[in-house]
Amino acid sequence: MRISLNKSIRVLAGVVVAAIAASSGAALATGRAQAPSADGWISLFDGKTLTGWRGYKKKDAANTRWVINEGMLCLAPGAGTDTRGALDIITTNTYETFDLTWEWRVSEGGNSGLKYFVLEDMDSAIGHEYQMIDDERHPDAKIGPHRQTAAFYDVLAAGNRPLKPAGQFNQSRVLVNGQTVEHWLNGTKVLSYELGSPELSAAIAKSKFKDVARFGKRQNAHILVQDHGDAVCYRNIKIKPLK
Repeated sequence: MRISLNKSIRVLAGVVVAAIAASSGAALATGRAQAPSADGWISLFDGKTLTGWRGYKKKDAANTRWVINEGMLCLAPGAGTDTRGALDIITTNTYETFDLTWEWRVSEGGNSGLKYFVLEDMDSAIGHEYQMIDDERHPDAKIGPHRQTAAFYDVLAAGNRPLKPAGQFNQSRVLVNGQTVEHWLNGTKVLSYELGSPELSAAIAKSKFKDVARFGKRQNAHILVQDHGDAVCYRNIKIKPLK
């Protein structure tokens, strides 16, 4: 039985790899993002390809685990550990002030994040992270609210969160308007902070990012979706640059 099961797994994996390889020319396209609509919104994901995205410090998205599945940008279950940028993908374009929205679902026990203000100046992909995690099951969420869904990861907690459970889609938003940053979850503002403020500086000083000089400052930088080694799917990723 063990031999048969292992053989079946290898056959299934081969089929998946072959299917991905057959469509790799389209799936790994890295052209510029879609032009703005009449109301200023730009679709960052067309539901068919990785146009507008590439690997962190890479020219394209080759050798990452991201695939298109039924119009969604997805990861299969992996090692369950942060790839620290090695398998993350970033937008080819950069944004400084913006209104960003997306929908996401994470697996039971899963962990992921969307980062903004990401520059390619470090070995690890460092930016401000909107945390997306199974609060009930993942051990990192048990550390505290500053590591739970919709938090500014490891820096500031979100409050009054209308969170849907793992396996269901949530809708999130990050608004960067001047020096003010807001995190939203399912239509509710759950966090607001001021870049460069004493309050933010104090919170960063207690975080794992305390030695990153640019952290807490506004950047003209990339948007990143994280491969934390868990199953996650994104859809309807849109951004409106602000003046």
